[in-house]
Amino acid sequence: MKLLVTGGAGYVGSAVAAQLVDSGHDVTVLDDLSTGHADAVPPEAAFVKGSITEAAGVLEQGFDGVLHFAAKSLVGESVEKPGLYWASNLGGTLALLDAMRSAGVGRIVFSSTAATYGEPESTPIVETDPTRPTNPYGASKLAVDTALTAYAGLHGLGAVSLRYFNVAGAHTGADGRVYRERHTVETHLIPNVLAVALGLRESVNVFGTDYPTPDGTCVRDYIHISDLARAHLLALDACRPGAHTIYNLGSGSGFSVQEVITTCREVTGHPVPAVVGGRRAGDPAVLVASSDRIQRELGWKPEHSGLRSIVADAWAAMNR
Repeated sequence: MKLLVTGGAGYVGSAVAAQLVDSGHDVTVLDDLSTGHADAVPPEAAFVKGSITEAAGVLEQGFDGVLHFAAKSLVGESVEKPGLYWASNLGGTLALLDAMRSAGVGRIVFSSTAATYGEPESTPIVETDPTRPTNPYGASKLAVDTALTAYAGLHGLGAVSLRYFNVAGAHTGADGRVYRERHTVETHLIPNVLAVALGLRESVNVFGTDYPTPDGTCVRDYIHISDLARAHLLALDACRPGAHTIYNLGSGSGFSVQEVITTCREVTGHPVPAVVGGRRAGDPAVLVASSDRIQRELGWKPEHSGLRSIVADAWAAMNR
């Protein structure tokens, strides 16, 4: 298939683009490089520098589907600049959907987020649980999910939203190229801990040790980037005209902040000093996904099991 990957120069988008190329698809990446990196685009993919609001001109060349990753994704920034997130995440996606309609492109896989659920009433979280985002980032992503449902019903679009939990690790393509996290502003725990081991940071911050968890620190669900990327290929094939389906993506297992730091210490052999502080507002004690639906309906399941595998792959990639 001929596929457009928006935001394909970013961490997740580039890994998915690589898997698509390795699977024989004709891939074009559209990215404005505001947070992505041109050298992260797979060499076999065509690259167009531009915003998703400029997708119409690209889609006119004829495409079979879109995988949509282009978005603003910093929770803290979304609180400070909510208008930016509504304009980029919702406004940009609506422009993309209208461009798809005009070009006759009938399927889309959307990069959604667990932030749509907000603070859950129970875990593991299932797709039918209430969606109550606690920040403009999560709210803007939920609004896109709502728009996809409407476009599916009104215009026959085939759409799948994948709600990620914590993505980590590094993906290695068939050509040996490695796709890893390298955000300008890094907010994810594992790369920040590993940055201490590399000597790029003095310590890692631990926000709260008094949660109702076994060791008092927050528990999160981590999924390997290669497993997550593979789910997008399955989701692409699962797009059905007139239907919008939502799937959670996670490992189904939770690891605490302290467990992550301990694992990073073991993998790197570095002591990784930790500075303990108070809780951050809005941080739930436990966020773990139920991925039963995608396992049951699409046959997807995590193949890179365990936190150590994720950390080891991320550490190896940072040392290349």
